Amino acid sequence: MTLPVHLVPTLAGVAAGSVVQITGDEAHHAVAVRRLRVGESVVLTDGVGTSAPGVVATTGKRVFTVEVADVHVEEKAQPSITVVQALPKGDRAELAVEVLTEIGVDVIVPWAASRSVAVWRGERVAKSHAKWTATAREAAKQARRSWFPTVSPLAGTDAVAELLGSADGAVVLHEDATLPLSAVALAPDATMVVVVGPEGGISDEELATFLAAGAQPVRMGREVLRTSTAGVAAVAALLARTPRWS
Repeated sequence: MTLPVHLVPTLAGVAAGSVVQITGDEAHHAVAVRRLRVGESVVLTDGVGTSAPGVVATTGKRVFTVEVADVHVEEKAQPSITVVQALPKGDRAELAVEVLTEIGVDVIVPWAASRSVAVWRGERVAKSHAKWTATAREAAKQARRSWFPTVSPLAGTDAVAELLGSADGAVVLHEDATLPLSAVALAPDATMVVVVGPEGGISDEELATFLAAGAQPVRMGREVLRTSTAGVAAVAALLARTPRWS
């Protein structure tokens, strides 16, 4: 049985036998919602590679402590995968972030594509970004990840092009592409960026900008997937041919 995971700010200096205190919203959810009990086994993680299994020693209203049994440090998985996700509409945004996190994506970049139905403006920028970050955090805990994904700030097309130009490899999912995704080579230590367009499709101008930055347009098959699920399908196809899934 996999153990529940709780995120802590740091595990620096923690060793077997240490007692770690968890407070705030993380503790409230564990104690008040999950009904965490003394003696229950859990895993603490800092989200940047270190995890510590242990046993709950005490619980309070918004606090609990864990006696650590061991500490594990996990190297960051390679190759690194970044997904540029055009803003989906409604609750499909959270679905996209959730499944991308569960499958192991390292960085998620929300992209304000010209044809995105959803638009982040004003106060909504910070609010929506916070929601994506919270969704990624909870999905990472559910997936028992030691390394949590980063949700980058909202990016425009020029910023995405700059990201594509700095990557070892970059692909744009496009239904009119002739190159199959299965033909894309991915070195074990590479950084790969996958661009997922909006419901209305990537515009000709955006595609031209991305191709000029070095990205390749690719197709996955005859079917046209929703923007909220295309990314996870593409990443799965890529990871299946890497040591991460071997």
